[in-house]
Amino acid sequence: MNKLVFANLVHRPMRSLISVAAIAIEVVMILSVVAIFLGQLDGQKIRTNGIGADIIVRPANASFINAVGGAPVPARNAEAFLKLPHVTVAAPVIQNFSLTPNPEIIYGIDYASYNALRPFVYEQGGPFQGPYDVIVDDVFIQTGKGRTYKIGDSIPIANHAFRICGIVEAGKGGRKMVPIDTLGELIGSPGKASVFFLKADSENNLDLIRDEIAAAPGLGDYQVQTMHEWMSLMTPDHIPGFNISLNVVTVIATLVGFLVIFLSMYTAVLERTREIGILKSMGASKATIVGMILRESAMMAVIGVALGIGATYAIHAVLAHTYPALFFEITTPWIVKAAIIAAAGTVLGAAYPALMAASKDPIDALAYE
Repeated sequence: MNKLVFANLVHRPMRSLISVAAIAIEVVMILSVVAIFLGQLDGQKIRTNGIGADIIVRPANASFINAVGGAPVPARNAEAFLKLPHVTVAAPVIQNFSLTPNPEIIYGIDYASYNALRPFVYEQGGPFQGPYDVIVDDVFIQTGKGRTYKIGDSIPIANHAFRICGIVEAGKGGRKMVPIDTLGELIGSPGKASVFFLKADSENNLDLIRDEIAAAPGLGDYQVQTMHEWMSLMTPDHIPGFNISLNVVTVIATLVGFLVIFLSMYTAVLERTREIGILKSMGASKATIVGMILRESAMMAVIGVALGIGATYAIHAVLAHTYPALFFEITTPWIVKAAIIAAAGTVLGAAYPALMAASKDPIDALAYE
């Protein structure tokens, strides 16, 4: 029977290839969308955690998502945080979401306090020398179309030219960091901040700092989160629309695979009516006929899933070279989910044609022309 299944697939190579390709595309769609979504989420977590802060303080109504909410509070409030007994560093930061030239989060920083959280590791250049200097990370310098950025190059930020003064190791918040006063002026929020990053004298005193902020005059309304608490919120379940988008893509991909397999196996059954009649006249049971059809679809599913996973890793390699700033995270749990979804869709797509084949009358099937 296995030889017959294989022979049937080889006998109709174009149909088999199209079916396998549909399953592979289904897997690629699911894994690629998930990899991009999770990659952006985890990339932001890694870069924010790399700042070196222990506590993140935001205005009362601000979102926990970076760069959502503007810069609504006075940056000088950092002085009040710094006066608290267990706070050693308080760094005000503007996180500004920009769409020009590409979607990104620009960090406006007070260099001295931000560097005190965790010192920059320079590969080239050094700190700001002027108000329109920018520090970039070693990933950004590879993102120029057909070029690699270097010290002294000019790049646009908020419709103004900035000179690259330093190139640092990635993982220190933003890929582009400019003086907080300059960014505040450019976005119409002079002297303001979006968030404050605090460093504690000891990890054991984080709850004490939270209580001190709540009790301090004028600071009680701020949101206070430890870095661990903030990172626990950066999951798909807490991001608006995240799971909905994944579910929509998954359903569309599954429907594509289901319909292609259904059509492929349905037409295959119609073409093999006499073959099915011969098998049934030789004593093949309905279960044998159903099993033969499902084995064909299962074999295509295995090949399609393998090709889909391989193609996803190939896409990852291409994107890593072409867009180094793009996190593309392929995870084992989602590989398993995509494989199960594709296999289930394939079996369901072949179920009706298999039952239709099993129900054929052998006399009518043998007389079929």
